[in-house]
Amino acid sequence: MSNTAADPGLAVIVLAAGQGTRMKSALPKVLHRIGGRPLVGHVLDTAHRLAPASILVVVRHERDLVAEAVLAAAPDALVVDQDEVPGTGRAVEIALAQLDAFDGDILVLSGDVPLLDGDALSALVAEHRDSGAAVTVMSANVDDATGYGRIIRGSAGDLERIVEQKDATEDEASVSEINVGVYVFRAGALREHLAIVGTANAQGEKYLTDVVGLLYQAHLPMAVSTAPDAAAALGVNDRAQLAEAARILNARTVRRWQLEGATILDPATTWIDVDAKLAPDVTILPNTHILGATVIETGAIVGPDTSLVDCEIGEGATVRRADATLAVIGAGASVGPFAYLRPGTVLAVDGKIGTFVETKNSTIGEGSKVPHLSYVGDTTIGRGVNLGAGAITANYDDLAKHRTEIGDEVHSGSHNVFVAPVRIGDGAKTGAGAVIRKDVPAGALALSVAPQRNIEGWVEKNRPGTGAADVAARARSAQKADDGS
Repeated sequence: MSNTAADPGLAVIVLAAGQGTRMKSALPKVLHRIGGRPLVGHVLDTAHRLAPASILVVVRHERDLVAEAVLAAAPDALVVDQDEVPGTGRAVEIALAQLDAFDGDILVLSGDVPLLDGDALSALVAEHRDSGAAVTVMSANVDDATGYGRIIRGSAGDLERIVEQKDATEDEASVSEINVGVYVFRAGALREHLAIVGTANAQGEKYLTDVVGLLYQAHLPMAVSTAPDAAAALGVNDRAQLAEAARILNARTVRRWQLEGATILDPATTWIDVDAKLAPDVTILPNTHILGATVIETGAIVGPDTSLVDCEIGEGATVRRADATLAVIGAGASVGPFAYLRPGTVLAVDGKIGTFVETKNSTIGEGSKVPHLSYVGDTTIGRGVNLGAGAITANYDDLAKHRTEIGDEVHSGSHNVFVAPVRIGDGAKTGAGAVIRKDVPAGALALSVAPQRNIEGWVEKNRPGTGAADVAARARSAQKADDGS
């Protein structure tokens, strides 16, 4: 939320009712995500930065899904349902009905234009007010205008009307200046002229753009404001445009953190969601994804080949070639390479989760180490613990999950299985290969060792003709000869 002073003379209407058929998706277009947020979430965040008196969002296709996302992003927004009459004009008309006492400026945004920032929209509103226009239309000049409405100007260069792609003549379709779907209207002029817009067009819809032509016929002043960044002003209509919007947003985000003091070695392969936070002197190595609300503190090194989702990384920690979700990694701790931290993992200060280790819903105490080839689930580990290679906390008995508790300064042997629920006391030790089914008292050594039994000649008898049998026979013969000498 911006600290901008409230603007009681501004209301924002966000159009989010369309299906977005070119996305070829069951998910409504405005709910496709870039930078960790749905498209409409970015639009609402920008709208909030303008501090308007009201934000209204018009919905229809998959109404409940879109409304849920809208209210999650902007709890103070008013969700307005579009009726059976199609078109952007009808959508705005229904929203205006909720603002019947409002007589300021109406900023109309599209829920699929996520890259316009607050500065660009603030400048648009200011330009509209300075000009005294009944409407100010944002335009952009593009090389390929296919699919967009065209800005049609008169002989003096003034705005006359906007023509949709399907209604354009050959000459009109050749125009490269497009309507990006962002407008500022004076509320009174919009109400009066929107009421007489019809649906006599190629799509049988009530176009908001027809209001522009009516305002021209009424000799009311109109203005066009060229977007400062054409790429940022364009909407997302298909998966290719979605990917391009994601790339542009990510480049902005990476640059912002670089200017804040983070070292990002390869911006092209580093993806950072807009809600993530990086402290100064963080180092991000190539092929790293920092997603969700992840926070990385000063001096931490993350990557390469690492994915963090909603994680907290402490000062000076190192995370290499790891995948972590909803995990907390303490200051000076070390994770990876090839570690998998599932939700609920808490690694304390100076702890270690090493190579090929999976953890879940577990707390690993200060200075404790799970170095390699282990699974630790539903476990509490104390301070100064070292688990040997291949440690497994067997937390599931086919009916329920159970916890393992390992006290301070416990050292376990290799290939231990801790069958939960079980507690290992402070300072205890376990032998290699032990299966721990019972609690181990503090300072005890736990063993589960069966006497070793060697069956002489087993390979030659049971695997005759194999290479193993041949070399075993030769070795046995050589040993007999040595014994005889």
